[in-house]
Amino acid sequence: MPFNEEDTTYYRRDVGTKGLAMSTEERRQLLERYLPEPSQLQIPQKSARTSPKRKPGHRRRLRPFLKQTLYLVIYLTIGFIFGVYIRVRQIRSAVLQKYIAIRHHHHRTPAYIQKDLRNLSRLPEHLSVVLTYDSSTDDGLETLLDEVAELSAWSAAAGIPLLSVYEKSGVLKQYMSAVHEIVQQKLVAYFGAPPSTPTLRMLAPNYPTLSPVPSPTIPAQTNGTTDGDHRSTDISLNLLLLSESDGRATLVDLTRTLAEMAQAHKLRPKDITQDLIDTEISATTSIPALSSPSTLTNGALDTDGATPSLPSEPDLLIVFAPYIKLDGYPPWQIRLTEIFCVGDSGGDVSGRQRTRVEYQGFLRALWNYAGAEFRFGT
Repeated sequence: MPFNEEDTTYYRRDVGTKGLAMSTEERRQLLERYLPEPSQLQIPQKSARTSPKRKPGHRRRLRPFLKQTLYLVIYLTIGFIFGVYIRVRQIRSAVLQKYIAIRHHHHRTPAYIQKDLRNLSRLPEHLSVVLTYDSSTDDGLETLLDEVAELSAWSAAAGIPLLSVYEKSGVLKQYMSAVHEIVQQKLVAYFGAPPSTPTLRMLAPNYPTLSPVPSPTIPAQTNGTTDGDHRSTDISLNLLLLSESDGRATLVDLTRTLAEMAQAHKLRPKDITQDLIDTEISATTSIPALSSPSTLTNGALDTDGATPSLPSEPDLLIVFAPYIKLDGYPPWQIRLTEIFCVGDSGGDVSGRQRTRVEYQGFLRALWNYAGAEFRFGT
């Protein structure tokens, strides 16, 4: 029904006066003339699907229920089987670790460590380990320092001349003097007082080298020797500390330096070759030759009579973690490295995420390295 012009004018006048021109009853009568009749309204009918009288709808809900039940049973079955597998694996690893710990224990005696490694066909010249610093505990730093000291003593007893320790945060570099002192004390506990103690040299990229003056070569009594077995100290250990800054950050700094030198015309772009980059990157963890041949493990010279330098790339990398996690370890240093993962806390059934540094894990890694077959892409 079209609006009446008179009613429209009257209504607008009422709006203009804010409802003072018309009373409530006049306003209701005005609107009623334009409302439809109740008989003309279409009321929607209820759908047959939503009618409570029809029961087939309940039958249609049975199939989704059976599907959900089947999926739940399959999920719980897989979880149960996987849980049993993990537990069996952890228990097996724990039993094996306990057996090795009882049968092969160093007793802080280098002779026992050498006996455990006597039949191995080869030992790494450069051993590297990945450790984790637990900053959430009060004794995290103390535990880390003790682990480094134990690994240093085991490596010196095994005749490994170079041990590199990678810790992501670089906290070891901040306490190099403390690390050097603790490692020296551990070596004394294993080998005896000087001059039986191995010569320790500590290095870190962009940090000064800590290298005490070697003691004179004097026959001395050491741990694990008999009354008639004397030997002089001809063992040396080089301890290299690495962190995340020696990895990706080193590559970024090298790229920036080469770009700046090329822009300043101090280096021609064609001089930036693969050999140059490889040399610069390898210098990150390279160990310079020692000044005296007697400070090496075997004191041998090369054919030219020069002191041989130690290998920059690790032969063996031990990851003390539940799984292989390099945590930013310099990738160009481990292209030909044998990697050994100790496992989940040495098989601890508690399922802790941090793996303890134990002698049996160190021993298993050397056994695995001696039995590994190196093909080098052939």
